[in-house]
Amino acid sequence: MLYDTEVIGRQTMRLTVLGGCGAWPAAGQACSGYLVEHDGFRLLVDPGYAIVPRLLERITASEVDAVLVSHGHPDHCADLHPLLRARVLVEVPAPRLPVYALPGAVDRVLALDRTVEEAHTVRTFAAGDGFEIGPFRVDTWELPHFLPNAGLRLAAGGRVLAYTGDTGPSRAIIELARGADLFLAEATYAEEVPADSAAYLSSARQAGEAAAGADVGRLLLTHLQPGTAPAGAQAAAHRAYRGEITVAHGGLVVDLG
Repeated sequence: MLYDTEVIGRQTMRLTVLGGCGAWPAAGQACSGYLVEHDGFRLLVDPGYAIVPRLLERITASEVDAVLVSHGHPDHCADLHPLLRARVLVEVPAPRLPVYALPGAVDRVLALDRTVEEAHTVRTFAAGDGFEIGPFRVDTWELPHFLPNAGLRLAAGGRVLAYTGDTGPSRAIIELARGADLFLAEATYAEEVPADSAAYLSSARQAGEAAAGADVGRLLLTHLQPGTAPAGAQAAAHRAYRGEITVAHGGLVVDLG
């Protein structure tokens, strides 16, 4: 089920979209940012541009239990910095926040000032690794992008969320998404990716083809370039995938139960 308000019990894996814009935040929107919750644990995936104000409308900064970053482009990690400031520049600073990322992915963000030096603990992983974050089993795949990117598969409570980060075409996408309850797929363009980016980004049409090939339960298109029409992206994905398709927007809550 899909909701525009938070109505889901704490024992169910749920995804709250904080933002879904690709490249930069369009007016009134935010870039990639997803709050994934299960059994009271709050995992923030990809704190991109402008997601922190939307996060703070729902929970306090100290209530984030961990952060997981797919890759180091700022539209996927820049708001890690204000999140850490919000945790440390208060009367009672929050404990160090575990940040899971590929080597070097968040180094430039964390180097912006010394204020946040004591606010985080970076735990690096390599694409292909599997590990635990709270109640979540995380498996990762190396997917092609302009810089190193990890596709992420999160499992908890018998439910699975698969997320591409940003990626070009790859057979690994089918493996990543196989049988997932929800497939969160980058769809920067609706039909065709420009030739200079075709190896490193995806279209909604390609996302639909991957969703069909992986037999996923539902498809959630995200990272639409500002100017890409949501209805056009949905129509392109529907040509291959006949299941439920939604376009990510701030405030959308998805119940995986």
